[in-house]
Amino acid sequence: MGLFELLWMVIVGLVVGVVAKVLLPGKDPGGFIVTALIGIAGSLVGTFVGRNLLHMGRHYSAGFLMSVAGAILLLVLYRVIAGRRE
Repeated sequence: MGLFELLWMVIVGLVVGVVAKVLLPGKDPGGFIVTALIGIAGSLVGTFVGRNLLHMGRHYSAGFLMSVAGAILLLVLYRVIAGRRE
């Protein structure tokens, strides 16, 4: 993976994370880095769900909507876990 691929993944992850936070309003712990990480991880979750639960094939890669759905799922889990610590 090259530098530009990594940079592109972070930018897309940030956009997906921001969209997930807009669609799921509320107080969120974390800032810019956490938002990008949730978006990137959401894409991975979306890919996993598509490949294994929806049987889309082993070369399936999550699109924007599936990435946002994965990020929303992770954001809910993050809020539950972070909420317990406070």
